[in-house]
Amino acid sequence: AATKDSLEYGANVVAGVTPGKGVSEVYGVPVYDTVRAAVAAHPADASVVSVPAPFAKDAALEALENGVRLVVILTERIPRRDVVEVINRSRALRARVIGPNSLGLISPDRTRVGMVGGRAADVRKAYKRGPVGILSRSGGMTTELANLLTLHGIGQSTCVSIGGDPIVGSTYTDLMPLFETDPETRVVAIFGEPGGGQEEALADYVAVRSPRLPIVAFIAGRFADEMPGVRFGHAAAIVEGGCGSPRKKVAALRKAGVLVAEEFSEIAELVKQALP
Repeated sequence: AATKDSLEYGANVVAGVTPGKGVSEVYGVPVYDTVRAAVAAHPADASVVSVPAPFAKDAALEALENGVRLVVILTERIPRRDVVEVINRSRALRARVIGPNSLGLISPDRTRVGMVGGRAADVRKAYKRGPVGILSRSGGMTTELANLLTLHGIGQSTCVSIGGDPIVGSTYTDLMPLFETDPETRVVAIFGEPGGGQEEALADYVAVRSPRLPIVAFIAGRFADEMPGVRFGHAAAIVEGGCGSPRKKVAALRKAGVLVAEEFSEIAELVKQALP
């Protein structure tokens, strides 16, 4: 279904890979037994990995070793050792991994990699071309944030579901430099969650580098501060003592000069204020 929706949205899906299913087609897209065979017949820039967790490492490495330089991993709860191995190999090859536990990324009105936004008709309603980049730890909230902006007449440049697992291939700070060099992006909107240190790392990035782009952020789950040791939704959304506290994330971001919304609905107004 994700293939069908992506094709309907206009994505250039050139091949699929499922061992044992070669010489077949899905919605007119040829399927091969190996990535090597697929890219030999159809050179590709990106690969989407959607296989059970025990096989995700091999699938991602196969794509990387055969020259694919953007690998988007939808699978969640892959063993951490496997994720680290994939990320280290991608860095050695100067490739990029998005995810695990990502829904993918989208450049509105241009293309989509993965299944962010769901059906093509829903994607067209939620996403519109414009000047705001989106980075979100939640796949679903990537679309909710885009839709909020669209309803306020604000379009998006590129939107990335970075993934909700404890270790991901590309963090906020990994992706910010790409938005910094994108002439179409004028503001970056961030959706953060309890747990981990990504938001604090972003605050350090802003404090040290003073990026040209204004950043608007919202940190979900502030109630998590009152329930330490409980996981909320994603595997990475867990607060242990003070580590990963939403309250501390908000404080760090504000101290660095990031505009932080108190309520989700306030993001659109803050983005309007931040647009140069």
